[in-house]
Amino acid sequence: MAFLTEPEPERGKPQAIAPGILRLVARNPSKMTFHGTNTYLIESEGGFLVLDPGPATDEQHVADILAATGGKISGVVISHGHHDHVGALKALQARIEAPTYGYPVSIAPDFTPDVALRHGDRVAHLQALHTPGHASDHLCFTDGEGLVFTADHVMAWNSSVVSPPSGSMADYVSSLQMMIDRDDRFYLPGHGPALAEPRDYVIEMRRRRMAREEEILATLRGETLSVPEIAERLYAKTDPHLQSAAERNVMSHLQKLWTEGRVVEDDDGWVAVD
Repeated sequence: MAFLTEPEPERGKPQAIAPGILRLVARNPSKMTFHGTNTYLIESEGGFLVLDPGPATDEQHVADILAATGGKISGVVISHGHHDHVGALKALQARIEAPTYGYPVSIAPDFTPDVALRHGDRVAHLQALHTPGHASDHLCFTDGEGLVFTADHVMAWNSSVVSPPSGSMADYVSSLQMMIDRDDRFYLPGHGPALAEPRDYVIEMRRRRMAREEEILATLRGETLSVPEIAERLYAKTDPHLQSAAERNVMSHLQKLWTEGRVVEDDDGWVAVD
C-alpha cells in the first residue's frame, strides 16, 4: 500500500485546497502527526468554520487562524477529542465568540460541544458522519458533493492508530466499510496531504486490517503470547513510540477477536480458540 508524501508546508501561510477551503498546518510535527495537525478554514455564511483548531502546544497557530480568517469565525468544529485536534480550542475561544460543534460525548474530558452533532446532522453546508474506531467520538464531514474531511479516520500519509479504550477495531472496520459504500471523490485528512479518488485506497486499508487480524490469529495458534510479544513478531518497529502504537493496534485487534469468541486471555497472555 503506497502512502503519499508532500513537502513540509510553509508555516503560518494558509493553503487554498478547494474553493472556499483553506488549510493551515500546526507546528506539531512528529512521527505520529507527520508535518502537524491540519486545521481547515471553511467559508460559510456568517464567517469561517474552523475545523480542528490544533494543539495547545502551538500558540502561534491560533494567531495564524485569526489572521487567515480576519477573525470572522462563525463556528469551531471538532472532529474528535484527541489533544492535537482540540487542544488549542480554549486559546481560540479566548479571542472569539463562536459556538462549538462536535459529537455529544467527547473523549476530551474538558470539552462539551455547544451544539451536539450526531450522524447525519448538519453544521452550515457540512453533514456529519459518525465514524468511530480511531476514537469513539470521531466525526467526518462531507459537503455532499464528494468532498469529505476525514480527520484521523482515513489519512494518506499513514494508517491510523486504533487505541483502546476510546478506540475500537470492530468500530473502525465498520466505519471503513461505510466510507467504501459511499461515492466520494476527495478526502481532506487531519494530517498530511489530500487523497483523490479514495475508494480503492480505503478498500485496501480495510483489507490490510483484516489480514493483520488473521496474522495475529495465526501467531497465537498453539502459543500463548502477550501483547508486546505479538507486536514484536508482527511489526518491525524499533522506535519506542511506534512500537507503543503497534501494541495498541494489536490490543484493539485482540479485543475485537475476543468479542467474536476467536481468542481468550489467561494469566500468561492470549491464545487462539480452536
